[in-house]
Amino acid sequence: MKEDRTIGINGFGRVGKLLSWQLIATGRYSTIVVNTCTPRVTMGQLANYIEKDSTYGWLNHYLYGNKHLKQLNITINEDDHKIVVDGVTLEFITDVNRPRDIPWQEYDVSVVVDATGQFLDPLAAGESPAGSLRGHLRAGAHKVIVTSPFKLNTGAAYPDDCITAIKGINDADINHENHRLISIASCTTTCLAHMVKPLLENLGSKPILSFSMVTVHALTAAQPALDRIPQADAGEGEKNVAAERFYRSGLNNMILTSTGAAKSLRLVLPEIERIGFIAQSVRVPIDTGSLIIMTVNIQDDSTNRKVINDIYRDAAQRMPYLVYSDKPHVSGDIKGLQAAAMIEGCETHTRTAEAKMKNVGEQGHFMTPITQATIHGWYDNELGNYVYMLCEQLDNIFQNQS
Repeated sequence: MKEDRTIGINGFGRVGKLLSWQLIATGRYSTIVVNTCTPRVTMGQLANYIEKDSTYGWLNHYLYGNKHLKQLNITINEDDHKIVVDGVTLEFITDVNRPRDIPWQEYDVSVVVDATGQFLDPLAAGESPAGSLRGHLRAGAHKVIVTSPFKLNTGAAYPDDCITAIKGINDADINHENHRLISIASCTTTCLAHMVKPLLENLGSKPILSFSMVTVHALTAAQPALDRIPQADAGEGEKNVAAERFYRSGLNNMILTSTGAAKSLRLVLPEIERIGFIAQSVRVPIDTGSLIIMTVNIQDDSTNRKVINDIYRDAAQRMPYLVYSDKPHVSGDIKGLQAAAMIEGCETHTRTAEAKMKNVGEQGHFMTPITQATIHGWYDNELGNYVYMLCEQLDNIFQNQS
């Protein structure tokens, strides 16, 4: 028996499609209204797109497992633009591009997930000709969950009705009455936040001098299969260099690129504001399964490998979306793992050395021990990490709706 929840999805790419899988699997949604922005697509084509996936296999295996040869219960109504999958009705809108023109009110949709990656400025007006997040509110939605970090012009302040929130990190900060635009940041920030929070809780921020991280990240749909000409508005200077790399073949190259994970992390864990943080990203040619390699410099000599692993081992007992493992893994092992992060304890390394530090406000220097720790966190950047955590956040939002 499905719960009587109706939800809207704007954009039906990787996040939108896999979100529909997870919403169907939970059994908590009766109707999913999807705006695909693809006017020439048929319901038969959409049904085929939903039914199987090159990364995760067949939807019936995802729903029912491989033990039973149960066929997917799917019916198609071309005239009404509806597909019913396992008792869940998916209603499709295919010819609307701007959020303000999507008839959410007509479909009785109060919560919308914008998975387009196009509308990221929370300050853009609802009637913006180019489209905006607030267009969803203008069209009748009460809340919009954004599957990307917000982007504001330099120096702009976040509106009072916006928040960046990651389930299990700072979702208690959501004011369910006032916050109407909610960003869930990125898959990398989701993993990183679950790696950083246990250290802050156990060590505090004071002895932590700096963080740095590299995400070895699977390719995404934004990357071309083969080389193509960079767009003219790719950017200038350093941004342009990164953009030029990004237009090279994602199937054939490891590609240095950028990540906003450190910036977004400060929004969900503000206590790291005083700590130096460098974040880098390398895209690699696999379909999913990513890894954060995080290095922390700590001003003490007692935080060794055992201490670090014990922190994460204990945290995994308290934090529902963190997993700890002492076993070695490869990226394929993480595919479908429903967790924000899995710490691989057998690869934790620490080293302590003496460093010369300058007395603040005084002359002279003093010697102090600095421990450098390297910690590895795996995450399935698509279904297991990001979409699963999105569904957990949606449950939180629906349960707290007035």
